Amino acid sequence: MRVISGKQKGTSLKSVPGHSTRPTTDKVKEAIFNMVGPYFNGGMMLDLYAGSGAMGIEALSRGMSKAVFVDRDRKAIETIYSNLKTVRCLEEAEVFKNEAKRALNAIKKKERQFDLIFLDPPYAKQTLADELAFIDTHNILLQGGYIVAEHSSKVLLDNHYKTFTQTKEERYGDTSVTIFKSVASEESI
Repeated sequence: MRVISGKQKGTSLKSVPGHSTRPTTDKVKEAIFNMVGPYFNGGMMLDLYAGSGAMGIEALSRGMSKAVFVDRDRKAIETIYSNLKTVRCLEEAEVFKNEAKRALNAIKKKERQFDLIFLDPPYAKQTLADELAFIDTHNILLQGGYIVAEHSSKVLLDNHYKTFTQTKEERYGDTSVTIFKSVASEESI
């Protein structure tokens, strides 16, 4: 596993030991960033099921100013810190050991918003519908922002929400990547 592009291009990253995570392949990672970037001029990114932190690190390498990493697994948190040290991005990162729902509640209470949100829950615990509804209800995605949901191809997601709508879905074997983009508010029209 490595950083594909940007200022940290080619840097090797560690995977989380064991079988508790399913790393995003380089091919899928490149496709995702081509759909939502491929590069950024600052911004905040949330990696809700961070695993090794590879997606957030890729976003930082491609120009995001800050990334928030959340995972409930201690080994994942240790791996994220190790990878952030490798790419020298500790100052641009916040890392939290927490359950996704508790993390989203904390984000809501702090009224934080993000330009890019990456959701890749374990396939056995796909709760994307609940998380997408929560993000929508509490306006966690900034105007012009994207949500990337990586999920089992068997999982069907709603196309439209109040604050964002599905713009693309691609299948890669048993994995699907669904992209949502914020919709213009009536105030900005």
